[in-house]
Amino acid sequence: MQRMRRLAVLAVIVIFCVGCDQATKSVAQTQLAGEPPIILADNLVRFEYTENPAAFMSFGVTLHPDVQYWLFTVLASVLLAGVLLFILKESKTMHFSILIALSLFVGGGLGNLIDRFFNDGRVVDFVSIGIGSLRTGIFNVADMAIMTGFVLMILFGRHLTSEEEQST
Repeated sequence: MQRMRRLAVLAVIVIFCVGCDQATKSVAQTQLAGEPPIILADNLVRFEYTENPAAFMSFGVTLHPDVQYWLFTVLASVLLAGVLLFILKESKTMHFSILIALSLFVGGGLGNLIDRFFNDGRVVDFVSIGIGSLRTGIFNVADMAIMTGFVLMILFGRHLTSEEEQST
């Protein structure tokens, strides 16, 4: 029964991430594409539409489109499939916080892969935050889920290591 609950948590997180990501990207496409940026809170938050053929912070934007496809679509698909299989295999014994972190990673990754498959290899990005000239890159909800999963893995991985060291 514990395994079924954990798989339900995985499913809920992935569906929530993909649903929120795709819904916000749809709004961005209809409301922001071709329009000037929407600036809020004295330029702390900026909504502006862009399509990114590369990875986070436009890493790989200068690569040939075929290389971008293999790296950001094929390799990302294989990586996500591997993480999903790992979760399915280890969900019963996996620490719950790691399950949450990996589920966020998978949900965000799937959200961006959907874009790549249906938007000619490009991901819709639409929000940036910053103060003055210090700004983040333009990102989306899927990116937030991936980064949150990554940060949680670092935090919980350290916590688990500390627990193991204390018990020995």
